[in-house]
Amino acid sequence: MSTIADIEILLAGFGAGMVNTIVGSGSLITFPTLLSLGYSPLLANVSNTLGLVPGSASGAIGYRKELKGQKNRAIKLGIVALLGGVVGAFLLVTYPGAFQQIVPYLILAAVILMAFQPRISRALAKRSESNLASGLLYGGVFLTAIYGGYFGAAQGVVLIALLAIGIDDTLQRLNGLKNILAGLVNGIAAIFFIAVTHVAYLPALLIAISSVIGAQVGAKVGRHIPSKVLRAIIVLVGTGVAISLIVKG
Repeated sequence: MSTIADIEILLAGFGAGMVNTIVGSGSLITFPTLLSLGYSPLLANVSNTLGLVPGSASGAIGYRKELKGQKNRAIKLGIVALLGGVVGAFLLVTYPGAFQQIVPYLILAAVILMAFQPRISRALAKRSESNLASGLLYGGVFLTAIYGGYFGAAQGVVLIALLAIGIDDTLQRLNGLKNILAGLVNGIAAIFFIAVTHVAYLPALLIAISSVIGAQVGAKVGRHIPSKVLRAIIVLVGTGVAISLIVKG
């Protein structure tokens, strides 16, 4: 691999780390970059997942202030995320390409949920349907983790939408929790990939290094974004990702 290719991967990793921390969908920067450099889709996907794990950890550390008081929910949802991540990783290795047709519509559904999240949350609160909200939250996180272990682009968009509906808290605090869950999904999937399939370790290392730095930048920028603006960014990014995937598909 040439020096120019190394630089491209480093820049992509920085951008992905920053975007993942603020919104999600950073894989849409690194994954196409690896494809353009000649890596097969499967190899690019597994190497990208491994490379972004340190960036996810860095993003979570960057949001450590917002994570105070969320230990119990992080543990409970984290276990669900780990289980889903393993299932998704297994599906990727066993049935590559199985989810390609439904992924854009999953993201669009999450965008709609995020756009109308305040109204949905108020409606659930008025009806005292806490069990329904909890069931949707845990079931949704599990399904999203399966998708995250399988591919992962915009899993943060889906996760933040689910968290905002299922948990009464600020978007900034939920964004910190989202980074924890996405990191767990990527981490368990990466362990699975290392054990059962081939990984391109050099690009994964380059992405890891630069995504850590990008995540710290993203954390500093993201925590100063007002909730309404953050919601709008998530909706816009998610819509763009879904349209892009539909067009390419």
